[in-house]
This record gives sequence, C-alpha cells and structure tokens, in this order.
Amino acid sequence: MKGVYCLVLRVERDIQQRIGALGNIMFRRGRYVYVGSAQNGVEKRIARHFTKNKRLWWHIDYLLSNPFVRIEKAFYKKAGKLEECRIAWLLSRFEELIKGFGCSDCKCKSHLFRLKSLKNLNKLRLKLGLTELRR
Repeated sequence: MKGVYCLVLRVERDIQQRIGALGNIMFRRGRYVYVGSAQNGVEKRIARHFTKNKRLWWHIDYLLSNPFVRIEKAFYKKAGKLEECRIAWLLSRFEELIKGFGCSDCKCKSHLFRLKSLKNLNKLRLKLGLTELRR
C-alpha cells in the first residue's frame, strides 16, 4: 500500500548525532515525530525503521542508530506523497522543527519535529485519519 506515516520517537537523553550530509545535530531529551512516505509499501518501510542493523540511508536511519533513541509508536494511512508534506506543514505550525531533516526531496523546512506534548499530535492524528500500527 502506498502511504504516509508518522513515527513518534523518544530521545532518552540529550545527544549529538551525525545525520548524513546535515552533519552533527544536537537533540534534546524528549519526544519527536518524524513524517515519511513510502510509495512502494508503507508497512515494509515502517518495519525497516524498527530494525537495528541496516544500511544508513535516510536521515531518520542515522537518528535511529543512536542507542538513546527509540520508536514509541507508528501511525500510517493510505495516501500519496503530497500528504507527507501536508502533515509536515501542519506540524510546523505548532511544533519545533529540526531544520532540513528528512526533506531533501521536497521544499519543506523539516519532516522532524520536537513535540511539546502528545495532545496536539493526537488531535492531528484523529483529524487526518492516521491508524496506529500495533507491534
């Protein structure tokens, strides 16, 4: 299924992580949400993000390779690639963005956001019809 997804991440302590060509970025302890898309199978893409030993390809792979970063939840829905940018734009209106992260193939400012609370994300998830992936 073609689709878009959101990964809710927990950064367990302040870290500095090399993120591909972006270089070293400081991540403060807390929750983040990453917005992605997979036009050749959203379920397989999300499953890949949960694996530990993989080739580091996307910005999110570099972040997830840090032992102090883990995925707490994943949400998805059937949609085209443009929905990924729409969700990122909506999140950018009320969450802190990590400039340049995950958006090298579009004009968005970021696809990774530090969450102030889960409340706004839950409202957005329900509004957009995102389904939680049960693992």
